[in-house]
Amino acid sequence: MSDPALPGESIGIVGAGFGGLAAAAYLADAGADVTIYEQQPQVGGVAGVIEEDGFRFDTGPSWYLMPGLFERFFEHFGHEPEDFYDLVRLDPHYRIFWTDGDSVDIPSNTDRAAELFESYEDGAGEAFEAYLDQSAETYEIGMDRFVVPNRSRFRDYVSLDVAKSARGLSLLGTMDDHVADYFDHPKLRQIVQYTLVFLGGAPHNTPALYNLMSHVDFELGVYYPQGGMYAVVEAMESVCKAQGVDILTSTAVTALDPQDSGVAIEYDGGRRTHDRVVSNAPVAHTERELLPDGAVNRDPAYWDDRTYAPSAYMCYLGVDGELPELDHHTLVLPTYWDEHFESIFDAPGWPDNPAYYVNVPSQTDPTAAPNGKETLVVLVPIAPGLEDDESAREQMRDDILDSLAEHAGVDLRGRIEFEREMCVSDYRGQFNKPQGTALGLAHTLFQTGPMRPSHRAPGVNRLYYVGGDTNPGIGVPMCLLSGEHVAETIEEDATGTGVIDTVLPGRLRS
Repeated sequence: MSDPALPGESIGIVGAGFGGLAAAAYLADAGADVTIYEQQPQVGGVAGVIEEDGFRFDTGPSWYLMPGLFERFFEHFGHEPEDFYDLVRLDPHYRIFWTDGDSVDIPSNTDRAAELFESYEDGAGEAFEAYLDQSAETYEIGMDRFVVPNRSRFRDYVSLDVAKSARGLSLLGTMDDHVADYFDHPKLRQIVQYTLVFLGGAPHNTPALYNLMSHVDFELGVYYPQGGMYAVVEAMESVCKAQGVDILTSTAVTALDPQDSGVAIEYDGGRRTHDRVVSNAPVAHTERELLPDGAVNRDPAYWDDRTYAPSAYMCYLGVDGELPELDHHTLVLPTYWDEHFESIFDAPGWPDNPAYYVNVPSQTDPTAAPNGKETLVVLVPIAPGLEDDESAREQMRDDILDSLAEHAGVDLRGRIEFEREMCVSDYRGQFNKPQGTALGLAHTLFQTGPMRPSHRAPGVNRLYYVGGDTNPGIGVPMCLLSGEHVAETIEEDATGTGVIDTVLPGRLRS
C-alpha cells in the first residue's frame, strides 16, 4: 500500500450531503484530518429522513440507480453495499397512469418492455431495441471517457482519446428531436424521457447525449435499499467515522475567509482555519453569501443567467389502509406533457395539469409504515422561484388528491394520519438552494461537462466544490463520483500538479 497523499492535511467540508460525505471519506482515507460542518441536525442534506408515528419517509432522492457506482464507493473502503443494507431489484420498475385512463407497468425485462412498446406502435419494439443499443453505446463512451474520469476543466477534454470518443456521442440536438427519430407515439416518447426529470431538465432543453439514461433505467435496473435511501446516507456516515472524520451537526457555516495558506470557516460560535476547504453547499450560495465580495474570478451576473433544475412540491403522507392500486414507483402523466414543462422552464407558474411522481416505499419495505398502513410521497416538479404561499400549496394538494382519485383510483381523503410538506421556500431557506431549486443546475447543453462549475473555486486558492452543481452533475451516483473527483483534485494540488481554475471569457461568464 502506498503512503497516504495528504498526511496531516487539515480539511474542512461544508455540508454533509452525498457529495460532502463521499469527499470526506476519500480525503480521510488519503491521510487528511477531515471535519464536516453540517447545519442540519442530521447528515444527508436534502437526502434526509422523517420518522414519526411509525411512518418513515426519505425526504429527498428515492430512486437507487446505477448500482455499480455505489459499489465503486464502498469497495474503495473494503466494503460492499450489502454490508450495510439489502438491495431489492424492483419489478416492475414503475407504474404509469395516464390521465386519459390508460395505464402500464414498465417491466424490468427488456424483451417484455419491447413487447409493450410494440403494443402501442407497429415497429416500436424493434425501434426500442435500437434505441437501447444507442443508449448503451452512449453510456459506455460517456462513463468511460467523460464521467468516471476526473474531467472538470476544458483542458481535461483536450486529448486524442476524448476527441475520438466525442465523435461517438450525440452532443448537439435535444432529447425531443433524438427520441422522435425512433418513436411517433407520445406515450412511448414519455417513457424513454421521464428520467430527464432526475437531471433537472426537459425534453426540449436536455442534450441528446442523455439518452444514456434509458440504459440506466431499462438495462442496469431500478433498485430499493431496505431502510430507504437514508440507509445509504447512514452507511456513508459509518464509512466516514471509520476513517476518522469528525462530523459536526447543527453547525451552520456563516462565512468562508480565504487566507494566505488556507481557508477559515466561520460557524455558529466559532472559527477555524483549515489548510483546504471543500464546499458541498450550493456553489451560488458559497460564492454569493459565504465568500467575501469579489473573492472569486467569476462575473457576478453568472448566477443570474443559469438555468436551474425544477423545484418541487413534496407531500409526505402516512395513510391508513393499503394501496394496491399504486406500485413502489408510480407516475401520473398527462398524455401531452409539454404544457407542464413550459410552466417550469419557459413561462413559470403552477401547473394546471401536472405530471407527478408517487413513491410508496412501504410496498417493498414493511418497516416504512405500521402494519396495515402505507407511506406515500408525492413529488410535483415546479418552476424554481415560484411563490409558494399557503393558498398555492393548498390548491396543489387538493389537485393532487383529486387526480389520484380520478386517474389512479386512490381516494386518500379521510385516510391521512400524518402529513408534511416541502416546497420552494423550504429548499431556499433550509438548504440555501438558489431560487428554491430542489436539485441544482440543470443539465442543459451549456451547463454540461466542462461548462459546469469546476471542482476548484475560480481564483480562490485551496477552496473546492463538490456535489450536484459540479461535475459530473445531478444525482446520487454522480455526487459519489464528485466526492472522489474532488479528493483526486486536492491530491493533485497538494503534490504540486494542480492549478487554480480560472473562468474563460465570453459565454461562461454570463
